[in-house]
Amino acid sequence: MAQFPGGDFEGATERFVDSWAAGISERAARAQELSERVAAMSATAEGAHGAVQVTVASSGAMTDLRLDDRVLRWRADEIAAEVLSVMRRAQGRLPAQVAEAAAATVGADSETARAVVGSYESRFPEVAEETDPGYPPRGGRGR
Repeated sequence: MAQFPGGDFEGATERFVDSWAAGISERAARAQELSERVAAMSATAEGAHGAVQVTVASSGAMTDLRLDDRVLRWRADEIAAEVLSVMRRAQGRLPAQVAEAAAATVGADSETARAVVGSYESRFPEVAEETDPGYPPRGGRGR
């Protein structure tokens, strides 16, 4: 049998395998924590000066919609357009939250973080906040 520097080949191999397995278990636990944090996330945005508020789950699905009485003066297509616009803004806030959770759990530069954050960035691009009053080019909402 070949001589291992330090003399204990079997012991060194066993310590290496134990260390490797512990590292994998640790990474799996951090990935599970990231998954749990992401699953619990939501994001909210508002538009039309607070007349429309949308909350989305981490999946991007709308979980809450709040409309104030100002929307009663709008046409149905204007309401729909504003709700969709605000929903996209709420969805666009998810990648930053996911990136923060990834940095805290698996590390911002890890392959896992890059994959998860990249997926959110491609599905839910950031949308600029409303810079104009949100009036449509035609019609008037009476805001």
